[in-house]
Amino acid sequence: MKKPSNKNDSADDDDMRSEYDFSGGVRGKHFRHMLSGYTITVHQPDGKTLVKEVRPREDIVILEPDVREYFPDSKSVNSALRALIELIPKKRRVAARTKKRPNLSESNQ
Repeated sequence: MKKPSNKNDSADDDDMRSEYDFSGGVRGKHFRHMLSGYTITVHQPDGKTLVKEVRPREDIVILEPDVREYFPDSKSVNSALRALIELIPKKRRVAARTKKRPNLSESNQ
């Protein structure tokens, strides 16, 4: 059998050191700025500098917090969007699909 622990249970949940104080922190403070992209600069010990431009992926969709409350995961979002797609008239869906496809004969010239 396991011995009862003398530790306070709340201490197990708190991994932070006492000198880290985030009480004045603001969640998502730089979020909007990060969406436009950013640069990472790494200064290496040998004197070289690496610079990397980071751009957000174009296929990423960001949900606002009020929407995220109703759609917590990809499966729920995709399910809702598929239901909406069914409401779009078929004529309009076909036109939208053909517009997105690149014309291969033009790109090979």
